[in-house]
Amino acid sequence: MATATAAARPRTGPPDPAPSPDLAGPLSATAGRGVLEGAFALLDALHHREDAGVTTLASACGLPKTTAYRLLDQLVELGAVERSAGRYRIGPGMFRLGQGWQPYPGLREAAQRPLRRLAAATGTTATLAVLYEGQTLILDRTGTDLSRPVPDDRRIWPWYTATGKVLAAWAGPGPQIGPLPRSWPDEAVRIRESGVAYDREEVLEGVCCAAVPVFAAGRVPVAALGVLTGPDQRLERLAETARRAASAITTALRRQHRPAPAALGRHR
Repeated sequence: MATATAAARPRTGPPDPAPSPDLAGPLSATAGRGVLEGAFALLDALHHREDAGVTTLASACGLPKTTAYRLLDQLVELGAVERSAGRYRIGPGMFRLGQGWQPYPGLREAAQRPLRRLAAATGTTATLAVLYEGQTLILDRTGTDLSRPVPDDRRIWPWYTATGKVLAAWAGPGPQIGPLPRSWPDEAVRIRESGVAYDREEVLEGVCCAAVPVFAAGRVPVAALGVLTGPDQRLERLAETARRAASAITTALRRQHRPAPAALGRHR
């Protein structure tokens, strides 16, 4: 199924042991890097715990409690973290920053209208996705009143969604998606030849998907479009409609990045 290739991920483990800098005073380049690592470690810990106290977060990141508290206080001021009754969670500032990320310049803007038209034309939930570090990331998603609801609104899914398979098929022999089933090389060839990948309840029971690649300037897709529906729908027919939407996005991307014509009236 689709649910959906872009900035270094926050460090998932505790930072290397080092003296904790005094956050109230001036920072050297080395100390500043330690502060950034600590802040990203806290954000990553909040991502996995959703709501936690300073003691839990400090322990998870390997930070002194006083350092964790000061960093969290600064992150609250910046809107990256929210605090309520002594507990913390990811703030709206991180949501706004995350919405700005895209693997190719202008992709979100170019896909916005075709994605909504695709959902309206098919009566499905339509998604725009990329493959990043072995996972399918949903950049955008839209549906209609007639579309089958997806059980949850997660933005990160396994690589073997329909959109993930489309992108993995073009990613070459090392897409960093972990162990592959023995049948994958043959399936990848079929996906490249047909230009479509399917998910028939492989990820979620009762949810199927057809996905097609979105190209820009090269021969490797920059994203994938998927249409999610129930098992009673013909995925092949949905794939044809999705191809037209993907072609519209490709045209818009190429128009955005077309070199400007030479200025008129230059000196001869």
